[in-house]
Amino acid sequence: MPTRRQFGTLALGSAASLSLPAAAPAPYFVTAWTASAQGPYPVGNPTAQPDLRFAFPDANKGASDQSFRLIVKPDIWGRQARIRLSNVFGTQPVTFDYVFVGLQQDSATILPGSNRRVAFGGAKPGRVIVPPGKDIVSDPVTLTFVTTPGAPMLKGRHLAVSFQVVGDTGPMTWHAKALTTSYISAPHAGAVTRTESEEGFPYSSTSWYFLDAVDMTAAPGTKAIVAFGDSITDGTASTINGDDRWPDDFARRLHAAYGEQFSVINAGIGGNMVIGPTDYATHPFAGGPSAADRLRRDIISLSNVGAVLWLEGINDFGHADASPDAVEAGVRDIVKRLREEIPGVRIFMATLTSAVNSTNGDYGTPAVEAKRKAYNQFIRTAGIFDAVVDFDAATLDPHTGELKASFQPNSSIGGPGDKLHPNRAGYLAMGEAIDLKALAGR
Repeated sequence: MPTRRQFGTLALGSAASLSLPAAAPAPYFVTAWTASAQGPYPVGNPTAQPDLRFAFPDANKGASDQSFRLIVKPDIWGRQARIRLSNVFGTQPVTFDYVFVGLQQDSATILPGSNRRVAFGGAKPGRVIVPPGKDIVSDPVTLTFVTTPGAPMLKGRHLAVSFQVVGDTGPMTWHAKALTTSYISAPHAGAVTRTESEEGFPYSSTSWYFLDAVDMTAAPGTKAIVAFGDSITDGTASTINGDDRWPDDFARRLHAAYGEQFSVINAGIGGNMVIGPTDYATHPFAGGPSAADRLRRDIISLSNVGAVLWLEGINDFGHADASPDAVEAGVRDIVKRLREEIPGVRIFMATLTSAVNSTNGDYGTPAVEAKRKAYNQFIRTAGIFDAVVDFDAATLDPHTGELKASFQPNSSIGGPGDKLHPNRAGYLAMGEAIDLKALAGR
């Protein structure tokens, strides 16, 4: 999301006094929230998803002249925001209109007076068409309710991003596992985004659609830290609307120590792999395109990225039966690309947590465990990372080889858990295991 250049105006006077006023500095934007676009709805791994057949009767038609109110939690707040709408997995142009951002009050309601219309391309607010395979970044919009960036009263609050889609969208680009409730109007309801009430949004979803990034203005030098990975980063088995994935806990610790100097954003996708699948374009896979294929969109293109904290690989072993050597080669290539594309980026790799005795597919087998241990040894000794975060040590029961028993019950939907995904307690332990000084570099 490149920073848009701003130009000062020419002040004309007498020839003797002709002068050019200093141009106002361009706003400094940092990505404050992201949700990696992973594929066309309904291909994905949502959690606690309501029945959406009334909201979207035909997945091939997608949304039909209706409105979305997506609820997201920026990690930092600024006086101006801009958003990115994505049609990267669409097959036809999508027309967006009546795009607004406001402060969520509760449910689908907006804090009175906070809803502001968003423009694209320097024009007055109006329709914008996003071709298939593309995305678009909005113009900056002033958030009148942000009187002081970093104000304590804004911490933990949620932004409501509302937009209408005109006509049928075709296959919808989405992020399945939001673990956050958002709201949808009935088909053919048209634009109900201007309203501050919940009246026009009868349906709910635990996924995000079309929206994949939000930037906020910040003090120059503020950097984004991208949590990159699979379902264990995406937050599977954490609480719905609890904001207690491991990146959330890490962010709260980081802000307590360093204020608003960093923005922690989550680029996890449930089911994602380092090197697979190789045929995603023709055969969409629930885990989204590989880490290698989504690298530019989900890290490199974001605003002012300073560090990447990466946890990934278990799906390559448990789902695709890849060899540790193949995954390690993929990791080396991605690290090389990141350092070339983002000069000075700091890369932190996390060890894989245990899947021993998992009830999820083949993840719990001795063969996968052997691969996991070999891969963790590579992570600890490769010497290509700025530091290693030992999530394995933070979550392992050394007596059983499994996740610690208290980390196993599922916090999202209840039940015993699958011994693959940590629960809220496990994610808290992972967030607490990160060395803040190492990540912050100070």
